[in-house]
Amino acid sequence: MSAALEIANLQAWYGESHVLHGISLSVQPGEVVALLGRNGAGRTTLLRAVMGLTGRRSGSIRIHGVEAIGLPTHRIAHLGIGYCPEERGIFASLSTEENLLLPPVLDAGKGMSLDEIYAMFPNLLERRHSQGTRLSGGEQQMLAVARILRTGARLLLLDEISEGLAPVIVQALARMILTLKEKGYTIVMVEQNFRFAAPLADRFYVIEHGQIADTIAAADLEARMPALTELLGV
Repeated sequence: MSAALEIANLQAWYGESHVLHGISLSVQPGEVVALLGRNGAGRTTLLRAVMGLTGRRSGSIRIHGVEAIGLPTHRIAHLGIGYCPEERGIFASLSTEENLLLPPVLDAGKGMSLDEIYAMFPNLLERRHSQGTRLSGGEQQMLAVARILRTGARLLLLDEISEGLAPVIVQALARMILTLKEKGYTIVMVEQNFRFAAPLADRFYVIEHGQIADTIAAADLEARMPALTELLGV
């Protein structure tokens, strides 16, 4: 079975600014992988580069075995990958349910039904007729993730989904990730909240100055905490 995501010697630029310097990593189907690092280390740029949202890129990005480095963003999405950016990007003037009915189906039969979405996110069921502007930050985050699940994407890129949210919402998002993992989804998440990511991820990549500074398996996390603390300042 090919990797869900395989990146080799990825270089990426914003204009003249060289941000990623030879990133290589692999994510197997059904894994949860966390990208750790300080602000500005290049973690979000890595997710955006996978989706074709940066400037120039070189190297290799294989999604479910298909080379995507030269593809435009809309073609990349059709490889079964969904991106939830930090700014969420919901349609604020539409209701929760209208937001959920909008996404195109990338893979017929694999997207979650509205009933499945509402079972996973009871808050969204309660607020299904509410405009996006009337949702709390946590509800907006749930909606942003739920829209991706409607498309049929099985590889999810999640950028700082726990940031600034109440603890009860963060716990609900952690349960969501564990449920998706049980269903066989593959998740790559950028997280500043180490306590949120630690019990969820199978593996951690520490990114520093646009490069992989360390790779830590979940089983080795406790033993590697001193080194991780030094790298992250947590």
